[in-house]
Amino acid sequence: MWSASSGRPASTRSRPSTLPGARAADSGRVAVAEESIREPIQAASNKGRAGPPASPQLSRYHFAMCDSLVARGARTADGATLCAKNSDRRGRESQPFVQYPAAFHARGSRVCCTHVEIDQVAETYRFMGHSPAWCWGLEHGVNEFGVAIGNHATWSREPVELRPGMIGMDLVRLGLERGRNAREALEVIAALVELHGQGGSAFAPEGDDGHQNSFSIADGLSAWVLETTARGWAAREVEGASLTNALTLGANWQIGSRDLERRALQQGFWRSNRRLDFKAAYSPADWPLHLTKRRQQAAARRLEGPALSISDLKVWLRDHGEEGASPNVDCELSDPDRFSVCMHTDPLVTTTASIAVRLPEVPEVRPWPVWISFATPCTGIFVPVYLDGAIPACFASAELGEDGSGVPSIWSSMRQLQEKAAQDFERTLPILRAGWREVESMLDDDRLRVESEVSALYVEGDFDAGANLLSRFMETTAERVLAASRRLCESI
Repeated sequence: MWSASSGRPASTRSRPSTLPGARAADSGRVAVAEESIREPIQAASNKGRAGPPASPQLSRYHFAMCDSLVARGARTADGATLCAKNSDRRGRESQPFVQYPAAFHARGSRVCCTHVEIDQVAETYRFMGHSPAWCWGLEHGVNEFGVAIGNHATWSREPVELRPGMIGMDLVRLGLERGRNAREALEVIAALVELHGQGGSAFAPEGDDGHQNSFSIADGLSAWVLETTARGWAAREVEGASLTNALTLGANWQIGSRDLERRALQQGFWRSNRRLDFKAAYSPADWPLHLTKRRQQAAARRLEGPALSISDLKVWLRDHGEEGASPNVDCELSDPDRFSVCMHTDPLVTTTASIAVRLPEVPEVRPWPVWISFATPCTGIFVPVYLDGAIPACFASAELGEDGSGVPSIWSSMRQLQEKAAQDFERTLPILRAGWREVESMLDDDRLRVESEVSALYVEGDFDAGANLLSRFMETTAERVLAASRRLCESI
């Protein structure tokens, strides 16, 4: 039975999820037996594949990228809040799309995150997002209140803590589970950073030192940038902003951890009587500017240009530089042109999942679509998904067995298409764009019709029927995308 007030199953808070696209909340991690994920990368050629010994110019910073953009108010065509993010990870690290129901929890219960166990709260909210298959958390996602969060690997002059703590993906999930608006989600994440610190392997189940994090956090009425040190943080409300992997907040931060300025002074990071400049004080001195220069320029062009739409954000997520350009995979890793919003630097990092969403001012007015893509968005398609209804099982499937057994995996299918396209991007990308355009046109016609029918059902109070209709539409969408990806893979 669906609650007329919230539009969610009234019983999901008292039992484990049985949705096809949900991972059991108590199962935690999914093992990933991939050598390229578990072992540190030792070499990279100019084309981003295994080759000669890595250049001395390579550093820990080369192994973590991510780009997000948030805009609202005068920065968007209709004044709504728009969010988009590319998750850049090891190229063969599967990143399925999962959903979890809202739930009540017993007093005194604990929750096992990726590396640490923490106190559970009395109530957690319904959410969905992309999750690297081996970890507990999410790279990015949205919840039932229209809160969207994405994280980015960052470093500061304060070292990453050696003992296990929170990782950025856990903090994204916890913010979505516990935050009813952007400010509340920010406070959840900030408090957890102060209490538990940030530490533990974040690129694979084990084997790396992890990193600190920044976050874009937004809802239909506000947007925030949150950046962290080891256990400190600073945040600012924004109308338009982009994040990569460098710290961005200067002296314009609005709220921060209580000891932020004192710690900077004590450690010799800041010697001025002026208000603390967060970026100037805490940015690492050896930050390689070429990693973020081009990506920051691409975001600035969008934010400083015409008012944005959700379509503009999808184009930005596929950005390789000039409009319609192919990835610059032949550039040296010291060349800023090698690093684009849509990332192609295998085996260092590659875009493995993407999200774009127009956040509703009134989340209860539904349905509202969340657009997602698997593997690199330039070789794939953005498809609409909904918190109401069940995410298709193939969206939540991490890997497809070599013998073809088990649940199909859209992520694996799209990764295979990406790898084949990478043999000759100049030739294959135009073919893929034309092929996906046909699918997108069909999906969009059906989407508008289904959303209209579901809205009418919700007005009548028939939430079960509306959710079932959305589930069937998402299942049909998944079947179309799988068939198209296989057909396109054969055609190129």
